[in-house]
Amino acid sequence: MKTPLATAIAAIAFTATFASADEPKSGGTINTIIQPEPPGLVLGMIQNAPTRTVAGNIYEGLLRYSTDLEPMPQLAESWEVSDDGLTWTFQLREGVLWHDGEPFTAEDVVFSADAFHRELNPSARAVLQHVESIEATDDHTVVFTLAEPFGPFLLSFEAGTFTMVPKHLYEGTDFRDNEHNNHPIGTGPFKFENWDRGTVIQLVRNDDYYEEGLPYLDGINWHIIPDGASRAVAYENGTVDVLPNGTVENFDIPRLSAMDNTCITDKGHEYFSPFAMLWMNNREGPTADKRFRQAVMYAMDRDFAHSVLWNELGQVPLSAFGSNARFQHDGLDPYDHNPERARELLDEMGYDGEEVRLLPLPYGETWTRWAEAVQQNLREVGVNVRTQSTDVGGWNQRLSEWDYDLAFTFLYQYGDPALGITRSYLSDNIERGSPWNNVGGYENERVDELFNAAATAFPEEEREALYHEAQQIIHEDVPVGWLMELGFPTIYRCDVRNLITSGVGVNDGFKDAWLDR
Repeated sequence: MKTPLATAIAAIAFTATFASADEPKSGGTINTIIQPEPPGLVLGMIQNAPTRTVAGNIYEGLLRYSTDLEPMPQLAESWEVSDDGLTWTFQLREGVLWHDGEPFTAEDVVFSADAFHRELNPSARAVLQHVESIEATDDHTVVFTLAEPFGPFLLSFEAGTFTMVPKHLYEGTDFRDNEHNNHPIGTGPFKFENWDRGTVIQLVRNDDYYEEGLPYLDGINWHIIPDGASRAVAYENGTVDVLPNGTVENFDIPRLSAMDNTCITDKGHEYFSPFAMLWMNNREGPTADKRFRQAVMYAMDRDFAHSVLWNELGQVPLSAFGSNARFQHDGLDPYDHNPERARELLDEMGYDGEEVRLLPLPYGETWTRWAEAVQQNLREVGVNVRTQSTDVGGWNQRLSEWDYDLAFTFLYQYGDPALGITRSYLSDNIERGSPWNNVGGYENERVDELFNAAATAFPEEEREALYHEAQQIIHEDVPVGWLMELGFPTIYRCDVRNLITSGVGVNDGFKDAWLDR
C-alpha cells in the first residue's frame, strides 16, 4: 500500500508528464542545490553522489539509459554485437568537441576505459575484467572484445560509471594530481565556469554542443548551503528552483511538496537503485567476528529508520540484493529487530566491551539522526560504540585507509549484480585508496567463485542459481550491514519542464530541461 506521500508523488509526477508537452523555450539559468559540497568534479576519479550529480552535466558516457533501463545513444550513436556475444562495436558521433575545442575520438574511449578507469574506478574495473581488448579501428569506431559473454555489458556505459575523459589532457600524467582536475573538461551540454568554494558551482551552456538546439538553459548554479533548514528556506523563498534528492531533510518533504507551483517525482533513480549499507571492518577488532556482525544486524531497528527518519520512502532490504536488483533470493530469513538475539551472539563470542568506532555519512541531518539511532541500538545490547564524525573529504579518506570499525555509506546497485553489488564482496576488489570497492575487506573463496561464474553464466537460470548460493553465504557472513533501499524524490518548480528524462534523473537531466517563464 502506498503512503500518502508516495501517492502524492505519483499523482504530481503524472500531471507533470503531460504538462511538459509544450514547445520548449531557450534561455534562463536554473538555481539548484548540491548537498554536501562535492570533494571534486572529475567523474570516474571520484564516485561520490554529489560529484555525479553536478559532473554528470559536464561529462558524458557512450550511452544513456531510460527509466526502464533501455540503452539510448549518447556519445555512441549506434552499436552492434557479434552472434557469439564477444565483440561489441560502437559507432561514435562525429563532430563532438571537448570543452577546450579538441575533437573527441575513439582514442579517447580507449584511453578512458583501458587506462583511466582501470586505475581509478572500481565500478568500471568490475566490467573491464571481462574485456580482453579495446581497439579504435578508426576515429569514430571502437571495438570491445570480451573474454567471455557478459550479460550486463551494455548496461555499464553510463557517464558516472564509464566516464569519457580527454586523453590529450591526462595521458602520461599522474591522474590524481593533474592540473585539469580543478577545471574539468568534458563533452557534455554544460561547461565548468567557476567554483566559489562553500558558496556555488557555476556551469554554463556549451554553445558547441553536438545535439542541435540543446541545451535550452543558459546555465546551472549549484548552491552550497550547509544547513538543512536553510536549504528548505531557499526553496520556500524562491532562491532555488530544483531540490535534487537528498538536498532537504526527509521531514521537510511533505511541507515543501505541498507548496504552489511545486512538482515532485520519484523517477530518475532506476539505474542507480541507491542502497544504504553499514560497512563493517572484517579485518580486525570485534567486527572481524561474524557473530558480532550478525549481532549488529539484530540490534538495529531498521523499521524505525524507515518509518520515522525516511518517511516510509524506500524500503528495508532483505539482504545484499535490493528488490530492484536481478536475481534477488527472497527465501532468506530476515534480520528482524531482535535485541535479545544480539546479546546472545555477543555473549557467545565473548565480546568484552572493546570500543567500536562508528563513522556517520556527512550528508545531512537525516543521516546524523540515523547514526544516533544506530548508536543507541548498539548501546542497548551492550556494544561500547563511539561516533566519530567528519566532513566528506575526511569520510572518503577514513574509508579509503580502512580507518573505521562501522561506517555508513550508500552505493548504487546498477540493476545487475555484476555491475553494482559484487564489487563490495569480491576479494580481488580489496584495495586501499577507494571508498567504493570492497572496503570491508571481506574474503570468501566460494563467494568469489560464485560471483565470477554468475557474471558470465548462461542461460539466466544458471546465473540465478549461482547468485542465490552466493547470497545464502553472504547472508550468514554479514560482511556489511544492509540498511535501506533509499527513496529519493526530486522537488522542483512546475515551470521547470522536462527535467527527468533518464534513469539517472538530474545527473544528466538539465540538458533537456527548459524554463516556462
